[in-house]
Amino acid sequence: MKIMFCDMEFDYGVKRNGTNAIGGALQNAFQANGHEVEALYYDDFLRLKQPASELQRLLLSRAEELKPGLIFFPMFTNQFSYETLDKLKERYCTVAWFGDDTWRFDNYSRLYAPHFTWCVTTDKFSIDKYKEHGQTNVILSQWAAIDEDKPTEKFDGKYIYDVSFVGQFNHYRQWFIKMLTKRGIKVDCFGKGWANGMIDNAKMNEVFLRSKINLNIANSLCHDVRFLLSSPVVFARYFFSRKNMGQIKARNFEIPYYGGFQMTDFFPGIEDYFSLGEEIACYKDVDEAAMLIRYYLAREGIRRQMVDLAQQNARKKHGYINRIAEIMETIGTR
Repeated sequence: MKIMFCDMEFDYGVKRNGTNAIGGALQNAFQANGHEVEALYYDDFLRLKQPASELQRLLLSRAEELKPGLIFFPMFTNQFSYETLDKLKERYCTVAWFGDDTWRFDNYSRLYAPHFTWCVTTDKFSIDKYKEHGQTNVILSQWAAIDEDKPTEKFDGKYIYDVSFVGQFNHYRQWFIKMLTKRGIKVDCFGKGWANGMIDNAKMNEVFLRSKINLNIANSLCHDVRFLLSSPVVFARYFFSRKNMGQIKARNFEIPYYGGFQMTDFFPGIEDYFSLGEEIACYKDVDEAAMLIRYYLAREGIRRQMVDLAQQNARKKHGYINRIAEIMETIGTR
């Protein structure tokens, strides 16, 4: 099938950020599943008033030229008008991927959902909400690991870091790391805003593999009163941020996929993908995280057993190739 893939070429549409890794992984996953992909990138239109009329014309003309069997949209903000999407829906099978429904459904996804043939959500608790708003063609999928650069070498037992974190800096994550530091736990942090800076995928995968413990720390609101009282800015933001619930993200699959031991916040639904306590470890707050870090650092054998089980699971089920195969099978059988 010919797939028209509408996305950003660069991360958040900014060239200096590097390529859009997840968008590239999705395209590769379509190709690995036997489909032909033609990309339409709209980075240049992000600076224009949304939705840009030039982009609407380009989208419609490109669809007319390609006559795709499916048009796939990893949704970002308001690039496409309802009118344009309705015109496409009349002639083609259109699919929207919504990856932030835990906090964007009410003010974003539900507004766009009726204008697509199918909607994909990563939040199982939003499925009924889609149906309540008239979109019955809704598929539950999930973020995944980028699987085309799968490493082949086995872990040689050489660690570089005791505890690491890969992700963008924010005030909650900074506070969380400081609280662990006060407890004598050193965490090496990588990503935008941290002293170590941003790292590429190859380095990130090395960090996962060579850390005894890889932390996953949510970027949603924290309800810990100690954090809320840590600064007036933090306290004020608590009442305005829409990210009031954590969610499963790609990192939850990337860490085990590349051979790392994962310790993560508990998010509702994560138990559907990994066995808690057998494949990954979950904590509810910074105090529990500190306790679990000390426990697992002292138990290499248990960690390696959990890593092996989690990696087998992730390699078998949780790459983007798996996600696209499942989505296409659902679309083709209903």
